[in-house]
Amino acid sequence: MRPGRHEVPYGDVRHALADEAEGYLLAHAHRDQARREAEDLCARMPWLTTAQAEELIGHYVRRRLDVTRELLHSTVRRAEELRQEYESRYAALRHTLLRRHAACACAVLAGAGGVSALTVLLTR
Repeated sequence: MRPGRHEVPYGDVRHALADEAEGYLLAHAHRDQARREAEDLCARMPWLTTAQAEELIGHYVRRRLDVTRELLHSTVRRAEELRQEYESRYAALRHTLLRRHAACACAVLAGAGGVSALTVLLTR
């Protein structure tokens, strides 16, 4: 994965193509891993015929990819929920900070006005 993805503007074709290629390679690596695991499983069952072993391998790989797909979808959904929660919290914190700065600025201006008025009164 490339660091700094958040800095990439949406719609940049080069990065979209790189993301797609990365996803393709990860999917194939995961499928190959599932196939190796299924073949190891079948190797521990010497009584299976070749057709039965191939059927079991195919079923295992499909099921494993389905489970992985569901996990990835749930992870994406949760990431979106967290992003929305963090954005709303950030907006609330930013709003609170702005209010506090505005209150401080008003207090400083009022204090400066008071000091100025007192100075004018004392110099007369």
